[in-house]
Amino acid sequence: MINPLKQRLAAGERLFGCWLSLASPIAAEALACAGFDFLVVDGEHSPADTMDTIALLQAIAAGGSQPVVRVAENAAWLAKRALDAGSPTLLFPMVASADDARRAVASIRYPQQGRDGIRGVAGVVRAARFGLLPDYVHEANAAACAIVQIESAAGVAAADEIAAVDGVDALFVGPADLAASLGHLGDSGNAEVQRAIDRVLAAAQRRRRAAGIFAGSAAEATAYVARGFSLVALAADVVWLLAGARQALAAVRG
Repeated sequence: MINPLKQRLAAGERLFGCWLSLASPIAAEALACAGFDFLVVDGEHSPADTMDTIALLQAIAAGGSQPVVRVAENAAWLAKRALDAGSPTLLFPMVASADDARRAVASIRYPQQGRDGIRGVAGVVRAARFGLLPDYVHEANAAACAIVQIESAAGVAAADEIAAVDGVDALFVGPADLAASLGHLGDSGNAEVQRAIDRVLAAAQRRRRAAGIFAGSAAEATAYVARGFSLVALAADVVWLLAGARQALAAVRG
């Protein structure tokens, strides 16, 4: 069992994705066809529930992209549902300590090979092709990928310890919440916020983990890549929808 996204992260490839905020399978499939390396199914701030997630995963696969599911919180039962639905890569929000990171990693692993996995076992889930992959439970741990989101002052302070946790594949910065945590709500470009972002990037690089971040524009994404980020989410489906619509309206209205 292979997780292409996990392999590409480990190889240090530069990967670009997009957030799925509309919970629309049609929009997800279209963006997958556009060529994004990964698409994030947002279980935290979009209306997507478990059934929506499955439809979105099907759409992403049809378009040839790779899925990342952001669970609503760092909870084992939410991770279990997302994994069973068919996404081997999960994004855990608000990770602020090494213990948080270890809890996230444990939730994506079955208890085997001496590792502290707590994922519940069910053999007839979509991820196992409804029981047609008999070796799934023995191979799933190797394919499971944990991306932990650092978006608080506490997370920045613990970034090195978080990056050192076995099983963490990438650190991912959430600039908006990080700015709020540092007292700069709505101003992720603030110098203090940018210094904190660099601290997370440095921690990831020291521990040889991939470093990811959300970028609100192509210019911002290009700047983050130049700084060393290799996993960049380029805004969201609703952002591009509104940007294109507003641009067209402005053009026709003069």
